[in-house]
Amino acid sequence: MTDNARNVLARLGRAGVVPVVELDGCEVALPLARALLAGGLPVAEITFRSEAAADSIKILREQLPQILVGAGTVLDVVQVEMAYRAGSQFAVTPGFNPAVVEACIELDMPILPGINSPTGVEQAMGFGLEAVKFFPAEASGGVSFLKALSGPYPSIRFLPTGGIAPNNLRDYLALPNVLACGGTWIVSPALVRASRFDEITRLADEAAGLVARNN
Repeated sequence: MTDNARNVLARLGRAGVVPVVELDGCEVALPLARALLAGGLPVAEITFRSEAAADSIKILREQLPQILVGAGTVLDVVQVEMAYRAGSQFAVTPGFNPAVVEACIELDMPILPGINSPTGVEQAMGFGLEAVKFFPAEASGGVSFLKALSGPYPSIRFLPTGGIAPNNLRDYLALPNVLACGGTWIVSPALVRASRFDEITRLADEAAGLVARNN
């Protein structure tokens, strides 16, 4: 693991929660990120589900350097290159695409590929990775599945995403092999489109409080 990857994973671990953001336009990137920071969450995963992703990442890297910004839903090498040029500090994928993983490693952009099986874990280990996304978490066995994986794979840490909410967040964070949890509930598209940044700050603060109680 490179020093850069080690630093990024440490920052994700300290945050405890990674808001998974979908933006219709890059003009809301700054107020959204400021709302997260005000609530105590200095991280955002900007998903490549819209054309605004790369520009949003670039804006945040240039104008709000204190927030850790990653690219989510990265599906191919073209998106890897777009994310890297925009300044993305890490990448997250829904599944395990060896070409995407290899491209990220070559660029020294930390990558958390999506897995939901022991086979996926071993694929990641084959590339020298120490952290992966567990997706879709609740639909794939949730907390009990991660507990089962901790025995054969004690060195791997997980970013469970999918079905995570305040009611089960602490159950995941209590597991020693969980790095942090990804979730959309803090930054739901409805809140973002309505510019409910006050509510986003409140939800971020609530999540940060749950993280603090687990530490």
